[in-house]
Amino acid sequence: MKNLKWTLMLSIGLASCGVDEPQQKDSSFETMTIKKSDIELPYKFSARMKGQNDVTVSPQVSGQLMKICVTEGQQVKKGQTLFIIDSRNAQLELEAAEANLQAALAQENSAKLEYESNKNLFDKKIVSSYMLNNSENQYKQAQAAVSQAKAAVNRAKVNLGFCTISATVPGVIGEIPVRAGDQVSPLTELTMLSGNTTMYAEFSVTESVVEGMVQEGIKAADVDEYIANLPPATFVMKNGTEYPHKGHVISMTGVVNAETGSLTSKVSFPNPDGHLYSGIQGTIVMSFAEKNVIVVPQYAVVRLQDRSQVYKVQADSTATAVEVTTKDVGNGKEFIVTSGLNEGDVIVATGANNVTEGQKVLFPEEGNKE
Repeated sequence: MKNLKWTLMLSIGLASCGVDEPQQKDSSFETMTIKKSDIELPYKFSARMKGQNDVTVSPQVSGQLMKICVTEGQQVKKGQTLFIIDSRNAQLELEAAEANLQAALAQENSAKLEYESNKNLFDKKIVSSYMLNNSENQYKQAQAAVSQAKAAVNRAKVNLGFCTISATVPGVIGEIPVRAGDQVSPLTELTMLSGNTTMYAEFSVTESVVEGMVQEGIKAADVDEYIANLPPATFVMKNGTEYPHKGHVISMTGVVNAETGSLTSKVSFPNPDGHLYSGIQGTIVMSFAEKNVIVVPQYAVVRLQDRSQVYKVQADSTATAVEVTTKDVGNGKEFIVTSGLNEGDVIVATGANNVTEGQKVLFPEEGNKE
């Protein structure tokens, strides 16, 4: 009671002395006028890298693995030796085939002499045609035997060559699951050789992009031209590192997956320094232009559970909540408003979260009061 008495007395005293009490001054909220503009949207797709020529290295013959000439992750040239398999059996088979060829050649020579002799005797009417025909057939059989022996020699040489496994393409050696001394066969996978001078990133184009193509009227015959005009792609690794070389879309399947509603696409990246490897996972980022759209700052949009709204400023300077649908731009700063606003509308920008329905948000400046 004593404090209340002193407060009343102080107020009366100030009033009697002509001192004005401080008054609260209303200030306007920051607003923006809706305009349409063009914007670049970064679309992101999960992708996995694959070499231009990924080759599974397996032996063509069975045997003991004698030597591994490379290491995992090593860069190799085309024709470089990778593995050596025990070649002793193959060498013996070649020697036996060559011996058989010599015997077949000798047999052919004897059959030839026999045939030529009988032909002379037949011309002199000493031997019958039966003898001549019989010797001719034996000569032809000997010739066929020589051909078979030559084929056996060539086959043995090929099998001997298979004991030395060389790189069919330049690239990088993958994991080597075998060790020297192991028994290997054509079913054994020795390693994966990734031809990495050019790398491919495979990814699925999302349904929204597919729908955009349909809306643009892209026909099957125009896909190549559409692909050629697509923007360059950036590959971002899982640790956030951006690969310095840009890639370009080189293919897009013509059939939409019925389950996912997506198209499988492939982006080609140059790999001059060999920094990209098969199996690397990351994100493909491509920027597509959205034209003549309404873009608003994210802080102008108020989130209410599953709904979004902005506060539209009416003619009497009061705010009215308007429900809108938005699409994320991907830069963490803006939204594209797809419905709920029209060009020329004025909305509350900064401080939208503090506005209530019907609240006055615009106040005239002190000098502009009528």
